[in-house]
Amino acid sequence: MRAKVSGAQWSGPSAGNIALIGQTYADVREVMIEGISGVLAAHPEHSKPQWNPSRRRLEWSNGAVARAFSSEDPEALRGPQFDAAWCDEIGKWSNATETFDMLQFGLRLGTQPQQLMTTTPKSTPLLKMLLHDKATVLTKAGTRENAAFLAQAFLEQMAERYGGTRLGRQELDGELIEDREDALFVRKWFEAGRVRQVPELKRVVVAVDPPATSGKNADSCGLIAAGITHQAELFVLRDRTTQGLRPSGWADQAIKLYHELEADCLLAEVNQGGEMVREVIESCDASVPVRSVHATRSKRRRSEPVALLYEQGRVHHCGVFPELEDEMADFGPKGLSNGKSPDRLDALVWAITELTRRPQANPRLRNL
Repeated sequence: MRAKVSGAQWSGPSAGNIALIGQTYADVREVMIEGISGVLAAHPEHSKPQWNPSRRRLEWSNGAVARAFSSEDPEALRGPQFDAAWCDEIGKWSNATETFDMLQFGLRLGTQPQQLMTTTPKSTPLLKMLLHDKATVLTKAGTRENAAFLAQAFLEQMAERYGGTRLGRQELDGELIEDREDALFVRKWFEAGRVRQVPELKRVVVAVDPPATSGKNADSCGLIAAGITHQAELFVLRDRTTQGLRPSGWADQAIKLYHELEADCLLAEVNQGGEMVREVIESCDASVPVRSVHATRSKRRRSEPVALLYEQGRVHHCGVFPELEDEMADFGPKGLSNGKSPDRLDALVWAITELTRRPQANPRLRNL
């Protein structure tokens, strides 16, 4: 803003008629103008503009003017003309698309009208439209990149409490996390069931979904550990999914995880490699009990009972598993949106299915 008004060469054409738009007028005043990182704070004392609250405008000594607008009143943008605009926190605007549209009709002064949009990324129609616009120049910055100006205790607490979570990735890392409307799993289920400590478990299993090939272009080897309590509560313990390893490599990783958690057994899907999968694991460590599982139904059908357990609040994630949770939240009727194999989800489904499998009853004799 300061550079545009003063005509700094790097900022492009200078601006003299500027729109400042926030969710509310109070946001514009308290954050964009008078805030600790606002327009007034960015100017040295001798060149500060004058803030006229009754007229909702900033006035510079060179004649430049910036007017305050609110997303709650898009019609106020009908009529005024601008050569620049700063729109803050567009992810929470009340009438986002309507406000943006009205601004576009007013950005018609100067040789190259420009607008700056700043926001914490949220999956809104306006933000997604801007990201797909070829004219948009995108820059990103996470909270850690501003660490020199923030309290160390704050940074540590935020990382401890929210690191890797959906909220943390959005607010701290600046990631745009989209929800797929037809996804089988919903992100709020993961957040609601997230825990830090694991109770005493009755049974622990490690599930392996091996790839058909190895190398940098091969599918990942899904490797998930989970456990169940005596109260039938389920806990996802580890995601050690690997990619590119030869069979002996992923088998070694699975065996290490088995011993690390003192698991009861290792599950191996044998659709891809038949008995080869069991043989590879046994050749690495014959003491590990391996249970072969074979898929007879589609991935969607096998995943539906597990999704129901999540919805019922019976499955808890012990910590944060960003890649696994992203895959689950992107799993729709036809699989993942990128067409790849959901290897982490496959391994998870095998683990949860095994833990909830009812033991077969022993045959009994009845008197007739």
